[in-house]
Amino acid sequence: MSSIAVRTRGRFRGGAGLGLVAWLAGIVFFLPIAWMALTSFHSEADAATNPPSFTAALTLDGYREFFGAGGGASPWPALINSAVASVASTLLVLVLALPAAYALSIRPVKKWTDVLFFFLSTKMLPVVAGLLPIYLFAKNTDMLDNIWLLVILYTSMNLPIAVWMMQSFLAEVPVAIIEAARVDGARLPTILARVVAPIALPGIAATSLICFIFSWNELLFARVLTGVVAETAPVFLTGFITSQGLFLAKVCAASLVISLPVLAAGFAAQDKLVQGLSLGAVK
Repeated sequence: MSSIAVRTRGRFRGGAGLGLVAWLAGIVFFLPIAWMALTSFHSEADAATNPPSFTAALTLDGYREFFGAGGGASPWPALINSAVASVASTLLVLVLALPAAYALSIRPVKKWTDVLFFFLSTKMLPVVAGLLPIYLFAKNTDMLDNIWLLVILYTSMNLPIAVWMMQSFLAEVPVAIIEAARVDGARLPTILARVVAPIALPGIAATSLICFIFSWNELLFARVLTGVVAETAPVFLTGFITSQGLFLAKVCAASLVISLPVLAAGFAAQDKLVQGLSLGAVK
């Protein structure tokens, strides 16, 4: 057997092994979601059995409870609040992060690496450490239970990681195109909107999706700073957990419904997400 055939067979086996590992990893990560979905269609009594029953009768009672058919509160205000806070904060992050990333990559400022480290270091502060000052500020300014307070907080929380990500994406934009636009008389807003943004669109999409997921899933600030008016979906979800009675099926149904917007956004932007996350990986 020739050496070429041996190398080809070795590469095939190596590729098959890596593919098998990837499939196993995917199944491991998918199993909890599949189990949550199956449990959401069981009655509370069947969902609480140990060991769990795979052949239990299916029912929509958990979803009826979540959508308020059983006399409970409607989830729509909380879902709308989460959508408003997540979308508005993500748009603000993009508006602020794009010029900052442009200044750090295409038109670098002095000691730009120190600036990037400062941006990233703000994410190292434990969220709970800033909870009391923010609560006192919100209380003294009558901003408690206000959805726009969450928009401001989510914007400030996601802005550092967005600048960090977009800096590497914008570093791949050809400088010659920007110089040509500048020679033609284009100003900075026009360059950002019509030259830089279309080229870096995959990176912008990846950054947007990550910021949206972080905002949608945030619980601590929403739990402490909101009440009835500005309650978000994760806070609404915690209301199904009680010290009395069974709640596992309702919680699984609520978790699945609340996860759908994130799953849908990730599925819709999966191509841009893959392109964006790999945009600065190969020089």
